[in-house]
Amino acid sequence: MPTTGNTPSAGTGTGADTGTGTGTGAGQSWTALRHLRHLLDLLDRGAPAEQFAPPTVSARGPHLDESDAAVVAEATRVALRIRRTLGQHRRREAELAALFDTAGDLARLRDLDAVLKAIVRRAKLLLGTDVTYLSLNDDEAGDTYMRVTDGSVSAAFQQVRLGMGEGLGGLVAETARPYSTGDYRDDQRFRHTTTIDGAVTEEGLRAILGVPLRLGTRVIGVLYAADRTARTFTPDEVALLSSLADHAAIAIDSARLLDETRSALVDLNEASRTIEAHSDAMRRAEDAHDRLTDLVLRGADITDVATAIGTVLQGGTLIHDADGTELARSGTDSGQPSARAVAASRTGGRAVSADGTWVCAVLAGPELLGSIALTGRPDLGDADRRLFERAGVVTALLLLQRRSVAEAEDRVRGELLGDLLTGAADPASLPARARRVGVNLDHPHAVFVLHCATASRQRLMAAGARVAHSRKGLAGLHHDDVVLVLPVGHTGPGDGVGVGVGAAGLAGELGQALAAPVTVGAAGPVTGSGRFPGAHAEALRCRTALRALGREGSGAALGDLGFLGVLLGDQTDLGGYVRRTLGPVLDYDAKRGTELVHTLRTYFDEGTSQSRAAEALHVHVNTVVQRLDRIGRLLGRDWQRPERALELQLALRVHRVQRPDDSAAPPPA
Repeated sequence: MPTTGNTPSAGTGTGADTGTGTGTGAGQSWTALRHLRHLLDLLDRGAPAEQFAPPTVSARGPHLDESDAAVVAEATRVALRIRRTLGQHRRREAELAALFDTAGDLARLRDLDAVLKAIVRRAKLLLGTDVTYLSLNDDEAGDTYMRVTDGSVSAAFQQVRLGMGEGLGGLVAETARPYSTGDYRDDQRFRHTTTIDGAVTEEGLRAILGVPLRLGTRVIGVLYAADRTARTFTPDEVALLSSLADHAAIAIDSARLLDETRSALVDLNEASRTIEAHSDAMRRAEDAHDRLTDLVLRGADITDVATAIGTVLQGGTLIHDADGTELARSGTDSGQPSARAVAASRTGGRAVSADGTWVCAVLAGPELLGSIALTGRPDLGDADRRLFERAGVVTALLLLQRRSVAEAEDRVRGELLGDLLTGAADPASLPARARRVGVNLDHPHAVFVLHCATASRQRLMAAGARVAHSRKGLAGLHHDDVVLVLPVGHTGPGDGVGVGVGAAGLAGELGQALAAPVTVGAAGPVTGSGRFPGAHAEALRCRTALRALGREGSGAALGDLGFLGVLLGDQTDLGGYVRRTLGPVLDYDAKRGTELVHTLRTYFDEGTSQSRAAEALHVHVNTVVQRLDRIGRLLGRDWQRPERALELQLALRVHRVQRPDDSAAPPPA
């Protein structure tokens, strides 16, 4: 019995010592299974490739024999292949999701420039290259030109044009096939030119991939991705950029069709307005045919009408417009008509007597055009009264004709002003057009942008037009703003006055005429039609800055605004600066309706004193502390360092200045 009880132990021990027993084999298999399970765990959590290394020789030791080690090594290779396949699937899934997002983004865009910028920006994000850009074919010139870039730093590169077949892009545009190069400068497959090679060298590009933008069989441009280091583009990258190009081509075509539709609608509306104006003129002509007297048949003007009325009715005559400005007089001293008498005549539609003077409102339907006053005839009979009232009808017709001529002239002047400020017309034709309306563009001119919060735009426009006419300048509406272009020597009292001083004088003159504060932003002087768009943009920034700074009713140029004026004049991306500096805080306020930006501004205005800031904000000091702590978490711990604090204060000031005119801005600091 003792011998029988010890036999299993002896057998097990021997197997363990020799490595051939049943227990040892099971242990080895169990170790191999643990390695296989480990590989599955690595695949499950997406571990990096280096963690898939098979067991080392020392790890085998007494635990794995050669056959099990070979099985584990082969399983490791299979696991790595599976990992690569899964990675490719995940990457492709991400790319497809990005393409769907891109298609949705492009479908929401309507402006062609916005579509093109979105295309190159998304291409840069998807491929992770240094630079992306897009060129469009010019069918008339027979080449392709750079339209928009992202990541480019070279001006020459951004303006380059490629002939069909020239360079990589020209070859793609000509053949409608994608091409790529690992190092463009040394790649002799492409037709190199001095212009293209110089632009590529200046940009520092090495590896370039270009794919065609196709609409059916027609190529409309090329989409590119490029790096400044040599590399090889993979087939997946080529396919990804090609897919994006297909979406982009459709979006570009849709944007173009939308632009054409808008242009057609504008033309249609203009035609409708022309027909309507012609119809009004015909109705006025029919009315004139029925009502005109000998005065109209002789082509009399306002002075002739006044003289004739005074002669026929044996009295003195005064004619005023709707604003009370005297237009003509005959046989009497000038004087202002009674506003009460004009209102009574307008209401009753008949001439009325006031203190021995007869007054007749000059009407066109319900619209008041002016008034006629007859003096020296207190005993006006019915017949003479009807004749006086008929004189009012004749005067109305003449005033309407005069207004039509003035509106036609103002329309011509307004179109000229619009072309000057947009730079859309042929610059060579503008001086001749200006001379036809009495404006000499060879003389230095200043640009003034006006704003009045209390008076209507029509009244402000009328007052500005009177100033422009008297000073041989232009007045008109441009992007809903009243804009004046005046010769420099006529911007204010005296020749040679500075533009800022002239703007201040103009603000005072218009404010007095309208009995309301008028804000005037000025820029210039400029000579030559090509410089007016920039001057208008500067004057608009100045006007906006004046309003944001609480200087309503004043006039100035950017040079009069000190450092803020210099900043507004030179900085072209102030919005981007504000976003970069205050973006997290602005987003937080916008999302949650908080006042962190206002708190930050008040904190700086109060000399970084938390207690004084709390008093100014009418909150407890603990609330200020909590808000500043939140600001610190949004902007970073270093936000109160002197350099960073200066940037934040400048961004806060620019953010306030850049508020739209129609939004409520807080009072200036």
